[in-house]
Amino acid sequence: MKKKFETRAIHVGQKPEELYGSVSLPIYQTSTFKQEEFGEYTYDYSRAGNPTRNALEKTIASLEGGADAAMFASGMAAMSAIFTLLKQGDHLILSGNVYGGTYRLLTQIMEDMGLSSSWIDTSDSELVQATVASNTKMIVIESPTNPMMQLTDIEAVSQISKKNNLLLVVDNTFMSPYYQRPLSLGADLVMHSTTKYINGHSDVIGGVVIGSDSEIMDRLHFIQMSVGAVPGPFDCWLTQRALKTLAVRMESHNHNAMRLAEKLEDSGKFKNIYYPGLPSHPQFELATRQQLNPHGKPGYGGMLSVELNSVENARQFVKGLEIFPLAESLGGVESLVCHPATMTHASIPKEIRVELGITDGLIRLSVGIEHVDDLLMDINNALSKVV
Repeated sequence: MKKKFETRAIHVGQKPEELYGSVSLPIYQTSTFKQEEFGEYTYDYSRAGNPTRNALEKTIASLEGGADAAMFASGMAAMSAIFTLLKQGDHLILSGNVYGGTYRLLTQIMEDMGLSSSWIDTSDSELVQATVASNTKMIVIESPTNPMMQLTDIEAVSQISKKNNLLLVVDNTFMSPYYQRPLSLGADLVMHSTTKYINGHSDVIGGVVIGSDSEIMDRLHFIQMSVGAVPGPFDCWLTQRALKTLAVRMESHNHNAMRLAEKLEDSGKFKNIYYPGLPSHPQFELATRQQLNPHGKPGYGGMLSVELNSVENARQFVKGLEIFPLAESLGGVESLVCHPATMTHASIPKEIRVELGITDGLIRLSVGIEHVDDLLMDINNALSKVV
C-alpha cells in the first residue's frame, strides 16, 4: 500500500544509513569519491551526483507523484534547464503574468539564442489553442500566478498540449506538492523554486524539476551534470530536513492566509483583493477543484495580493506592518511583504506590468505560520495608517 504524503515526506529516500544506523542522513560534504577500479564506482564527482542530493530528489519526486527529479542551485537554474530542452527556432507559450525572473530569462537571454515566445492569458483555454503554431514545442504556466493569483485549468491545457504533442510545464512553487500535484492533472514537468515552501525557512536557494518520462528526465540530469548549476550537499540536507514538516506548515499557511484575506476584504480599504480562497475570486470554483491536499480537501495557499489606490497608501500600509518585513522571496515560516513593481517584477516593462494589473499600489503578502491573532493585529495596525 502506498504510504500517505506526510509519511513519504519523512521516510522516502531517508532510510537510516547503513554504516552506523544514523536516522538523520549524513551530509556527504565532498567534491569527489574514491573509485575501486578504472570505471568502477557508485559516485565519482558531486557535480554529477551526490548521495545527499539524490536522497532529496527521491523525496520530492515521490511527493509530486513523479518518477524522478533533478535538483538545481536555484529556481531560475531549474527553469533554464527546462528551456535548454528546446532548440533554436522553437516557440513557447507562457502565462503572461509570471515571475519577473522567468520573463527576464526568456526575453533577455533565451530569445537571443533563437527561441521565440508568446505571453498570453493561459486561463483562456481557447486562446491557448489558438496560439499554438507549427513550431510550438512547449507550454509553461504558473498557477496561481505571481503576484496576481490567476489560475489556469491545468487539466484543460494538458489536453491541448497532448493534442498538439507539446510539453506542458507547470511552475508549482506557490502551491507546493501538498496543495497541488500537476503531474496528476496531465502536466509533463513540474518545477519549483525550492527556496520557497519546499524549504520554507528562508535559508536556502534551490530549484527542482520533476517528471515521469525517463527520456526527458535523463536529458535533464545530463543538463544538470553538464551545466553544473547544482546545489551543494549542505543545502540539500537543509532542504530535506525542512521538507519533513511541509504538510503541517502548508496547513498553517493556508489557515492564516484565509483569515487575513477575509479581514482585508472586510476592511473596505482596498481596490482589489487577490486570493483564490475567497468566494469573490473569479476562479474560486477552479481553485476548489484543482488545489487539493493529498486527502482531497481544498487549499488555497499562503500567498495573497492586495491593491491600494496609490503608491503612497501602499507605502504607508507596508510601513505600518511590524511582523511582515519588506523583503524579496516568499514561502518561509515568517511572514513577508513585497512591492512587486519595484521588487520581484521590476524587470518587466511598466506598460506590461500595468496591463497585467501589477500597479504601483499592489502589495503581495506571504503569510507565515505565526499565531494568526498576532498577524491580524499587525494588519489592523497597518490599516489604520491607510487613508
